Amino acid sequence: MKKPFYLITLLLACASCTPEPDRSPSAAANVTVLTQIFTIPGVNRQRTVRLYLPPDYANNTKRYPVLYMHDGQNLFDSSTAYAGEWQIDEILNQLAAEGQLELIVVGIDNGGEHRMTELNPLDHAEYGKSDAKAYLALLRDAVKPYIDSQYRTLPDASNTGIMGSSMGGLFSHFAALEAADTFSKIGIFSPSYWITAEQVQRYQQSPVPANARWYFYVGGSEGGEMATQAQQVYQAVDKLPASSGQRQFSLSPDAEHNEAAWAAEFRQAVLWLYKNP
Repeated sequence: MKKPFYLITLLLACASCTPEPDRSPSAAANVTVLTQIFTIPGVNRQRTVRLYLPPDYANNTKRYPVLYMHDGQNLFDSSTAYAGEWQIDEILNQLAAEGQLELIVVGIDNGGEHRMTELNPLDHAEYGKSDAKAYLALLRDAVKPYIDSQYRTLPDASNTGIMGSSMGGLFSHFAALEAADTFSKIGIFSPSYWITAEQVQRYQQSPVPANARWYFYVGGSEGGEMATQAQQVYQAVDKLPASSGQRQFSLSPDAEHNEAAWAAEFRQAVLWLYKNP
């Protein structure tokens, strides 16, 4: 299969074709970098974790739903983002101010040169042996238990989500199938099903967990077969048995493969995943 034009930027740990953005620090005061360092089991790689807490977290005793996201460097802060940030903190602070949604977000930094193998569920002749199961174990068996023990979370699967873009979108689909007892709110943005033809077929045919909520998003100007493949997988998934109304697909016709597009979609996606019954 012909590889999309943005492959080189994917290898640089964040897919984006936009010009170099402003690198000034932009994270809100309620975003912190955890001092706890986590190690991916089996491969002995350390990973930094970033945490967003709702603005009123310190002033009450409420428990909150949680969203786990990949590429943590690109979520909150322009000074650490590769090509612009998702503006997760600004968007969620606004939703909290509007009384619409309060949510904890846990961002796991990507592994740079190891990003392709950590987020790819299958071995690849060019990129190497998959470390996706090890990365999933980091999230499920190390990061999540720590977050649940240190912060006021709603730890059950019905209140726990996973979301990512590009290779992170592909991994989030994998995690939804492998860890249905952990994640039930699934955000799949611009998924890299293209990496092998087997990925498209695999995720068209894999049964999905009942009662999980799935939000698929893709831009119509991302290049290659991104939009077509995302639609193919979504259409196949939407025909599989599961609770009615549990899946949503969003296509932004002019959007490209970058953080600005994902930021523009995040508000709609997170509200659909967490506000609806």
